[in-house]
Amino acid sequence: MNNFPKLHNAAWPGVVGKGEGSEPPIELDTMLDLTAAAEVDGTKFDGFDLFLFDPHVSIDASDDEIKTLAEKAQKRNLVIGSVVAPVWGPTGGGSAMGSDEERKKFLEQVRKGCHIAKRLREIGARPYGVVRIDSSAGVGEWAEGDRNANSKKIAQTFKEACDIAEDAGERLAAEGEICWGGMHSWRRMVQLLEMVNRPKTLGFQADMAHTLLYVLGHNAPEDAILPADFDWKDTARLDAALKQVTAALRPWTIDFHVAQNDATVHGTGSHDKTGRHCLPNDPNAKLDIVKVAGFWLRDDAGDLTKNFQHICWDGCMFPNETMMDAGTWNQILGAMIAVREKHGWRG
Repeated sequence: MNNFPKLHNAAWPGVVGKGEGSEPPIELDTMLDLTAAAEVDGTKFDGFDLFLFDPHVSIDASDDEIKTLAEKAQKRNLVIGSVVAPVWGPTGGGSAMGSDEERKKFLEQVRKGCHIAKRLREIGARPYGVVRIDSSAGVGEWAEGDRNANSKKIAQTFKEACDIAEDAGERLAAEGEICWGGMHSWRRMVQLLEMVNRPKTLGFQADMAHTLLYVLGHNAPEDAILPADFDWKDTARLDAALKQVTAALRPWTIDFHVAQNDATVHGTGSHDKTGRHCLPNDPNAKLDIVKVAGFWLRDDAGDLTKNFQHICWDGCMFPNETMMDAGTWNQILGAMIAVREKHGWRG
């Protein structure tokens, strides 16, 4: 059996879309226990990816708190991979295309996120992974005024974020979600990455649930590849559209989420509407998970890229009842194993 890429679960579905009139958050220890308990034919998750956000992990965590976090992972035989820096205004950050003060706050959250990531690496709990960022700007906000000028401002902020990451020995991944201004379509995402032009430091984080919506042109109809009335039975046309997007973004991809989507948008709590994550076997799901994962994990010639050492499952905004069911994580782990067996390697 292949042992790379390593298989990770995400802890943040216990927080994202929770609270503020929605369901209560699921504490980090519970998410880690559910992850550690999952097992399919003797194979378990290797680790988890982490949201640096209360109530899971404070972005202002002390060194002792970071050590405690590492111990929580190690005692469950899990490692920590990629971490998400909370760069948004409500969490102490600010817009990457905002005022000087907002941009300063954005960069400070990146600095704090890179510090935590570095310390976890130094402790020995985090052997790989990136620090995830986004523009912290809404699509409507970005669309006001000069759109190219707004993208250039985001790019300048990201360049400064790259300086911070390099000082910490970290890499940044820009998340491809339709809810982030200047990053809300596949063309705009490529344009932004090219504007920053720091490929050794800033790459792309692909999530199969989100990038499906790139193909459909949600929030960017001018960049749609498939029509709104697309016939989902036409799998050849779907594959061709997905391959167009992956060909453009794969060279930048340094972090990857396996996920499922029913081609609708969804948001709960304070989380803006974005790709709706589904269970692997959801009857309304539109993706052949193993096949589509291969579009990201293999190049146009069909050869493995090996651009990252782990892949992560993302199930944002699943109901708490679903997440508290042990069978959920076994089903997800089974899908991850199938991806690795088809598109992984021995290392």
